[in-house]
Amino acid sequence: MGLVERIKFLCDEKKVTFAEVERKTGISNGQIRRWDNSSPKIDNVRKVAEYFDVSTDYLLGRTDIKRLPDEDKIHTIAAHHDGEEWTEEELEEIERFKEFVKLKRKQQ
Repeated sequence: MGLVERIKFLCDEKKVTFAEVERKTGISNGQIRRWDNSSPKIDNVRKVAEYFDVSTDYLLGRTDIKRLPDEDKIHTIAAHHDGEEWTEEELEEIERFKEFVKLKRKQQ
């Protein structure tokens, strides 16, 4: 699936037109359709990606994953152990360990 096809797919999902995307992103009228036969400016690809909240890699067909989760946006941690319930104290300890691992990663 090419760039314009991906954008069309996202437009259909969001129920918007190319014209609306162009208007909202400041891209020249009719420009997106011409991307099938020309190379768009990377800044315009970025604007479209931000509008749809997807990665530029997704738009360009380099991946089928729309957006990788931002590390800073992940606020939960899964903790499973044979149906065992976790106490508040244990969950706090898991969070402290998570912060320790992040700090250790930054120091490497």
